[in-house]
Amino acid sequence: MDFNHSEKSIQLLGEVRNFMNEFVYPIEEDIYNFTHDPANLWIVPPQIEELKQKAKDKGLWNLFLPEEYQPYGAGLTNLEYAPLAEEMGRVIWAAEIFNCSAPDTGNMEVLARYGTEEHKKKWLEPLLEGEIRSSYLMTEPQVASSDATNVETSIVRDGDEYVVNGRKWWSSCVYDPRNRIYIVMGKTDPSAARHSQQSMILVPAGSEGFEIIRSLRVLNDPHSPHGHGEVKLTNVRVPADHLLLGEGRGFEIAQGRLGPGRIHHCMRLIGGAQRALELMCARVESRIAFGRKISENSSIRQDIAKSVSEIQQARLLTQWASDRLDKEGNKTSKDALAMIKITVPRMCQEVADRAMQSFGGIGVAQDTPLPEIFAYARLCRLADGPDEVHMSQLGKLVIKQVLEG
Repeated sequence: MDFNHSEKSIQLLGEVRNFMNEFVYPIEEDIYNFTHDPANLWIVPPQIEELKQKAKDKGLWNLFLPEEYQPYGAGLTNLEYAPLAEEMGRVIWAAEIFNCSAPDTGNMEVLARYGTEEHKKKWLEPLLEGEIRSSYLMTEPQVASSDATNVETSIVRDGDEYVVNGRKWWSSCVYDPRNRIYIVMGKTDPSAARHSQQSMILVPAGSEGFEIIRSLRVLNDPHSPHGHGEVKLTNVRVPADHLLLGEGRGFEIAQGRLGPGRIHHCMRLIGGAQRALELMCARVESRIAFGRKISENSSIRQDIAKSVSEIQQARLLTQWASDRLDKEGNKTSKDALAMIKITVPRMCQEVADRAMQSFGGIGVAQDTPLPEIFAYARLCRLADGPDEVHMSQLGKLVIKQVLEG
């Protein structure tokens, strides 16, 4: 694998970095204050739409979509996209500015790959333009959804329609006022083979019988304006042609969606960890305690040394996984995807934790982005499958590989 970035990637990285410096960092505190004001709950800060238009005008748009989705995206490989996503990850909300934020990225790939021409016209094209948002509804409160075969939501054919019933939670972006479409995973045939029972269906926002029960906060943060909700679907009727790919194809779609989604999270987390380290270095060099700079303490230097080593290890592992995904696809590179999903969120959480400790009391306050970086990393150790599931699957795969020689 060549660890040198392509000329195209280097050029775009410089443009993204300049955009962040000129437009994103200067308003970071303003966006935080706006989204954490109770009066603005579930309201999109006006600066977001303004910056999206600026990014689109500069061609810094849909950078995540690989070559196979041309002409929709920038035509980058996952490896080429990795440093761009890392740069965006330095600010929690920045990816949206470039139309590269979850869950829309995965949903756009699903619609591009599996949607009909009508689906693409109605939902994919507005998503690609950044005009609407979307949600992906898979996990459920009643069952251990890390095993997706446990999903209980029913999708039953009734003439020219499907009727959907069930409960979902951690349904990201359901509170966003721009949300227009939900991709829902459920069972069309509970009697079929274990991995052929599930299907995915498109449920338009505003459908009768779709009810948001409550907001789920991440470490007590509502993540406004997008949010995460617990929802109830009661006899929700949608046209039969809203079923994606066909009955029993839900697992196939999920595996295609989750691979890139996991790797994008890891790319962004590396950016968050790198920023936490930089903030830590500036803090310890400028702070005096007990008559000397904090940076002169051996324990602090050890924390910085460990952090920079762990970040670079995670960065190279993620680049390797990106290269594998580009060359071999989701199925063959699942070991690499599992490795980064296990490694990167924990690394980011630990680096952010060390940085918070070096700041003292202010490290857990709203005056730095460190608490947001920490919370994002902690969430990602559960989102898209908890650490334990990935470790179990990876361990099983390694044993098989070793024994088979």
